[in-house]
Amino acid sequence: MRIRATTVAVSGVLALSALAVPAAQAAGGSSYSPSGLAKLAQAHQGTAGRSAYTASTAADAGDPYALDLSFSNVQVNKGKPIVAGTTTHGTFPVTYTVTHGADVDIHADDFLMDVEIYRGDILEPTNELFGVDWPSCTDTSTTTASCKGTIDVYADEELTNSDATTWKAFGFALALNGQDPTSDDWSKIGYAEGDNLATTKLQRLSKLTVNAAPEPVKKGKTVTVTGKLSRANWDDGQYHGYAGQSVRLQFRKKNSSTYTNVKGIKSSSTGTLKTTTTATVDGYYRFSFVGTSTTPAVNATGDYVDVQ
Repeated sequence: MRIRATTVAVSGVLALSALAVPAAQAAGGSSYSPSGLAKLAQAHQGTAGRSAYTASTAADAGDPYALDLSFSNVQVNKGKPIVAGTTTHGTFPVTYTVTHGADVDIHADDFLMDVEIYRGDILEPTNELFGVDWPSCTDTSTTTASCKGTIDVYADEELTNSDATTWKAFGFALALNGQDPTSDDWSKIGYAEGDNLATTKLQRLSKLTVNAAPEPVKKGKTVTVTGKLSRANWDDGQYHGYAGQSVRLQFRKKNSSTYTNVKGIKSSSTGTLKTTTTATVDGYYRFSFVGTSTTPAVNATGDYVDVQ
């Protein structure tokens, strides 16, 4: 298991407030925070005014050498948005391919690698997320491996409403080679990184309710359908009505598996929904929301009405 590292900028250099973690908690024998080590490596190269690490950036004494490794085929959550509620811990898969030199041992105990997501600037991210556990890799040849990791999301601790947007994937690899990463001399430590490896969206979990009345109802009479559209608010940990959104009233006959559109309405300033329709046959009424860039689509569970 890993813990998240907190970093602060001091005279242009990232100083870690939580670099080391207990070895007993670290998967694969590593005892360092992944995000923290990546930033420490960036700090070594950043002191010389560099923003990206390449083979030409390892010239200064004490800087890490360019590790012969690259990332490809990165996919976050199988290409689907990451949807988070207000309190539930969510774990989402990350898969990717690593290509490396024959002299790079990605299975060494002190070889550290991860793909994380962030938003904002890579050197000063607005927010970042990574997995509680280190990724695992399976060799597909002597120089390639297929890797699986996770992104763990604790919405009540890590997210605000402004995080409901597009995030970028960033990958890094560190070959410590038995060296102390807290030392000023990183000349024997290898480092590689890749930015903009993929994108993913974070979305605020949506909820939708429905109630059709009266039940039962006489054929030809009016059925009143009410409900509410709400979504997670990561700022206060509550669910609030989603105002002014287009929602469809749908109907499914008793012995059918298909819903058809009846009419479209908009949610009120508090997210409530209300409309009427005419009772014709037994069946289920529901509201359906197609979603927005920040909020996923959702269907209410159908409410059955017996028409007599």
